Amino acid sequence: MDKPLISVILPVYNVEKYLSECMTSLFDQTYENLEFVMVDDGSTNKECSKMCDEFLKKDKRVVVFHKENGGLSDARNYGIKKAKGQYVTCVDPDDIVDKDYVEYLYFLVEKYHCKMSICQHRVHYDNGNVKNLGSKGDEKMSNKHCLERMLYHDVIDTSAWAKLYRKDLFDDVEYPKGKLFEDIGTTYALMLKCDDVAVGYEAKYTYNFHNNSIVNGTFKMNKLDMIEMTDKMASDVLCVYPDLRDAVLRRQVYSRLSTLNQMLNADGQAVNQKRVEIIKYVKQNSQEVAKNPKTPKRDKIAFILLKIGYPLYRFCWLQHQKKIMNK
Repeated sequence: MDKPLISVILPVYNVEKYLSECMTSLFDQTYENLEFVMVDDGSTNKECSKMCDEFLKKDKRVVVFHKENGGLSDARNYGIKKAKGQYVTCVDPDDIVDKDYVEYLYFLVEKYHCKMSICQHRVHYDNGNVKNLGSKGDEKMSNKHCLERMLYHDVIDTSAWAKLYRKDLFDDVEYPKGKLFEDIGTTYALMLKCDDVAVGYEAKYTYNFHNNSIVNGTFKMNKLDMIEMTDKMASDVLCVYPDLRDAVLRRQVYSRLSTLNQMLNADGQAVNQKRVEIIKYVKQNSQEVAKNPKTPKRDKIAFILLKIGYPLYRFCWLQHQKKIMNK
């Protein structure tokens, strides 16, 4: 029996520095029945758009669309609608994948007869360090269990990449246009449409963690989208699984901590006002979340530091960032 066509969705925007390495890793896939849907989202660098067209000549499986800039979500949505595959997987064009990335994800959906599969990833930092988050084995888990683990950052994450989806899951689900952290507002919704999810514990995707990424770059007020996306996820999950309240609250508190960490070097009246609101929310809920045995240790340490005082919290987190970035 022939294997189904799988569409790889690549939202491309000014990534000429990384694009060749990414595409080489995709052309080398052991799973051959693929189409590579490259959505040039109005790249301002002509070299990037030119590279997309050059890939058309290198591999007949490449499809290129040039469109006006609409942002990451809009580009992904556009690519998924244009995709002809029975399944789709998202790959960010500044990352790379293992040769059996697609093969592994397809093996999982076939083995467990699921509409969605997940693999693990490794993190490659700009300083050259690599953190491998993979291990061995695989399993099928209910969507409820999968959601719960995701809410606790327990192996399962919200990223759009490192996952394979049956395309019809997107019939009434889209990435929220114009929002940052769009995967937080989407991945859970796709999981809710699956009875079960196939989870593989091997790392097949390399995520390049850049110092100037959305999370690590200069703080702007639209980064508050993380809180909005998380609260929407919380509301929708609780409508289906009200007994996941503890996990949901933990994730809502975490979204505030993560946002607080992104604004450590930011200043201004609006930023300072929002910082006060975030700290108040965390303190109001920290005791309840800290009592939860499933809450990660890092959260509990953050609660203690914040209780002592924001200056100490800020100092400790900045030191932690320097250590990660090896600055």
